[in-house]
This record gives sequence, structure tokens and C-alpha cells, in this order.
Amino acid sequence: MTIVTLTPNPSLDLTYRVEDLAVGAVQRAENVTVEAGGKGVNVTRNLMRNGVSSRAVFPVGLADGERFTALLSEYDIVRVPIREGVRMNLSIVEPGGVVTKINAPGPHLSRAEVELLIEETERVVQKTGWLALCGSVPPGFAPGTYARIVRLAKRAGCLVAVDTSGAPFAEALKAGPDVVKPNHEELAELVGRTLTTFGDVLEAAEEVRELGAAKVLVSLGPDGAILAEKSGAYHAETPPFTPRSTVGAGDSLLSGFLAGGGAGEKGVAWGVAWGAAAAKIPGTGGPTPEDLRLDEVTVSESVDAGRVLRDEAVVMKT
Repeated sequence: MTIVTLTPNPSLDLTYRVEDLAVGAVQRAENVTVEAGGKGVNVTRNLMRNGVSSRAVFPVGLADGERFTALLSEYDIVRVPIREGVRMNLSIVEPGGVVTKINAPGPHLSRAEVELLIEETERVVQKTGWLALCGSVPPGFAPGTYARIVRLAKRAGCLVAVDTSGAPFAEALKAGPDVVKPNHEELAELVGRTLTTFGDVLEAAEEVRELGAAKVLVSLGPDGAILAEKSGAYHAETPPFTPRSTVGAGDSLLSGFLAGGGAGEKGVAWGVAWGAAAAKIPGTGGPTPEDLRLDEVTVSESVDAGRVLRDEAVVMKT
């Protein structure tokens, strides 16, 4: 079974590791990396590094696109040509996993380029297992486009996962995806209220299921993840640890979940194992089999509704 990913807004991810970020001052980085990124690209990389068949679809152009593609020479990719280049995102990582991240908006896709991207995605998902629609959308990519692709993939007999936020997330729910993977902030934004406890998260996840998603996998950072599906709810977590970088940890969570079957106790356990492993290594390269510690994951077949989130998801009032 091949897991296809679509990243409509890929990026060159530039990461600086510093001892202590001093705003307004000149300082030297301890380490600098450049990686081909974007949530779907990260998912494909994670899967293939762990022996799971995956193919990444993405739009890129110009010299930046050549560089981006060269960084993925070891992976199974489908490059859709566009007129503009690739955005560059900046991450500044401090000790303890504190990350300051600046994301660029991305190139503007013409209507013809969007249609070509959809056509290539529809072609690739024929006779495959999963399609994961991942990340933000670039200018020119209408919020309802993800929903359109969900319907096309489901008609082709493909299961569909969606990992995005804002209007594209809300629109995609109308097409009935098989799983969505918001973090708790994205979930709070969708339901329009602050989430303080596990009970709040589970209630919001069930609302999302009522809106159309069959399963809702919520990443909770240091609290692991909660999965809400027809058979019930599960919570999985690992013992506390100090992360080296949380960039890409949510993508690893989705990767592990899909590799673990995309459902139930096994899926959420694998997801949390992969997400925790990613947080223990720098950059967005993702974990390898040697990094995974499935034995450290604890899964509960019930959710402690009164437990308070370590990182409260707040909806800002305007």
C-alpha cells in the first residue's frame, strides 16, 4: 500500500540553532541546515525512511524548485511545474526545543497550475491506499480546493487524511475525510473556544466528527495525542522529556498513525511514538527505525476528561 501526500505549498526550511536568541542583536548560529519541507513532504520522508511506500506530490518552479527537488533525490516524488519558485521558511531553535518560526506565504498559483496539480494528484492516487492533504495553501489555491480533492480521491477508492487549518480545514470537513489531524490550537480555532482540559478536547473532536470527519487525531504536544473515532476515544503519551525541536513533530505523528493502520489503539500508539522521536532530534528530517520507542508509549482506552492540558489552547478575542 502506497501513501500519497499532497503539499500545495512546499518550502525550503532554513533552520538556525542558537545558544540563546537575542532579539535585535548580532549573533552566530551553532548549526545551520536547509531541508526540503512542507507537511506532506515531511510525511513522505518519514514514511520512506521507515520502510513504508509513499509518494509526494508538490508544485515547484525556477531554480529554487531545482534545488528543492535535488534535496529529495532519494524519495518518490511527482513534481508539478509552476512559474514561480519555492518559499523559504525560517526556524530559530534554542536549547530546550524553543522554536521561533517565520513562514512565508508561498508562490501564487494560477488557475491552470491549480488544475494541473489536481489532475496529477488524481492520477497518482488511482489504486493506492491513502492520500494525505497536508499544510497551508498558497495564494491562488481556493479554500474549497482541499474538499474537491477529498471527493475525487474517495471516488477513486482512496482513504483521505487532512492536516491543515483555518478555512481549508473547515471546507474539507464537508467532503467527509477519513481522518483529520489538527493540533489543539487548530481545533480550538475551528470550534471557536478555548480548550483547557482533555474533556474540552474530546468534546471539540466529537463536534468535528459531526461536521464530517470519520476520525479526529488531535496532537497535544507534551500531552501526546487523543484519537476520537466511531469505536471510542484513545489517549496516548510518552514519559516527559525535553524536546530538541518540535518542528515537524506533528507531521511525524500523522506519519506514524498512517503507518500503524490509520485507526484505533495501534494507530495512535505508532503516531505518538513517531512524533516523540521527531521531537528528540533536530530539524525536520524525521525519525528512523532506530529512533522509535514504541515500548515507551502508554495508551488509554478512555480519556481523563478532568486532566488539564499543559499547553492550553486559547482562542484570542477580537
